Formats: sequence, structure tokens, C-alpha cells
Amino acid sequence: METSGAPQRLRGTATWLLGQTTAHAHRLVSEALGAVDARRYHYSLLAALDEFGAASQADLGRRGGLDRSDVVATVNELADKGFAERRPDPGDKRRNIVTITPAGVAHLRHLDRVLAQAQDALLAPLSQAERAELVRVLNVVLEHQR
Repeated sequence: METSGAPQRLRGTATWLLGQTTAHAHRLVSEALGAVDARRYHYSLLAALDEFGAASQADLGRRGGLDRSDVVATVNELADKGFAERRPDPGDKRRNIVTITPAGVAHLRHLDRVLAQAQDALLAPLSQAERAELVRVLNVVLEHQR
């Protein structure tokens, strides 16, 4: 990502810099996850299931930041691979509850390592302290927008 040739007006705006960095980050993550037959949505849903436990598909979408239709397709893919199970909610048969399987937990740990390598590639010029500060500041901005 070459930005030195961009006008200073652009290089001086957080929105432009975030957009440029986001495009590069998405490419790195997509390539890394694609190399192990996974997608960002797989990681998002498995991480939500691992951290928060069994959930309805609607709750998974909210926690993972996914559209409802993408949740259904992603849960189908994860279930087909044995990484998640979907069962009717005993309290409401119209709703499904999704849980992570032991194979899903193992797969998530593998994806954690794959994603860590992509993070390292993206943030290579930053020290550990700078990386932590970047994550902290981005969380502040994101929470403000919500």
C-alpha cells in the first residue's frame, strides 16, 4: 500500500487512512483464512460461540456483526464441517440454538494462529506497545460510533 504519492490532504485524514488500511487488512485476512478453507464469517461466529456460549442465530449475527442471511449460510457451512451444531430451541421451536463443537474449538484455535500471522504482517512496522495502543484507540472510536 503506497501512500506517499497521495496528496497530503488525504494522508492527513483518518478516514482515508483507515479505508486504505482496511482494504489491505481485508486482503491479508481473506488470503490467510482462504489458505485454510475458512472465511472471516467462520472466525466471527466461532469466536462468538466460544466466548459467549450457545446462542440463537439472531444473537450470533449481532455479536459477530453479520447480516441475518449471512449467519444462516455460515452456520450451515460450519455445521457441515462439524464445527457447530444447530438444534431447535426448547423454549421456542421456531428458533435454532447454535453451539460450538470440540472440533470447532480446535479449528478456532488454529484460526487464531492463522489470524495472528495476518495481524503480524499488517502491523509489522509497529512495536507491541504501539499495536496495543492502536487497538485501544480503534475500540474507543468504534464504541463511540455505536
